[in-house]
Amino acid sequence: MEIIPAIDLMHARVVHAKKGRRSQYKPVHSRLCKRSEPRAVIDALLGVYPFQTLYIADLDALMQKRCNHPLIDDLRRAYPAITFWIDQGLPRDRLPAVQRDRAISVIGSESLSPKTLPLLRDVAAHGHILSLDFFNQRLLGPAVLGEDAGLWPEKIIIMSLACVGGSGGPDFERLGRFSRRWPEAFFIAAGGIRHQQDIERLDRMGIKAVLVASALHSGSLDRDALSGYG
Repeated sequence: MEIIPAIDLMHARVVHAKKGRRSQYKPVHSRLCKRSEPRAVIDALLGVYPFQTLYIADLDALMQKRCNHPLIDDLRRAYPAITFWIDQGLPRDRLPAVQRDRAISVIGSESLSPKTLPLLRDVAAHGHILSLDFFNQRLLGPAVLGEDAGLWPEKIIIMSLACVGGSGGPDFERLGRFSRRWPEAFFIAAGGIRHQQDIERLDRMGIKAVLVASALHSGSLDRDALSGYG
């Protein structure tokens, strides 16, 4: 099981994602640091644990307002030992450029349409990650993505937006359905992880990795709780 800290960027600041209501996101308040500048937050996260991978959601790009390419490129140069997973949506109905230097593009189902669905044929070949984005019971994007594993690359994020930043825990029911139906798949849980017990339960279910934010900033996941994970 790998623990991957998640950062949501908006207006060049790290914001607190909560239940997918992006228009209401505010700069993050963390026990780890007093600032919301990305470098300050990343430094604080690395002070908790030597994470090897970091997920960044560029919310400005996902909301089609702007892209934080220069900022993210600066972060990649500042942290050369970290592999960055970068979700910026689907630019102009094409796949993002193949990333190098320890950066991997995430393609969210919310960015796909029936018109752009054929692009997924190239996802596996180029090493992209697919995020199946759910809001409550609905998959955002083409419904076939939730049923046809032939469209999936090697790694698939199960993103439960309504659970993000909440206190109700992960969507164990949905994650359980996916892991039972496709037990060999590399599923990554995102949304609602509260503490070590949630991670242990997901590990027993066969989930290979988790994206975590709030539990790190609140202190409920500390160095002792993370010890022993990849």
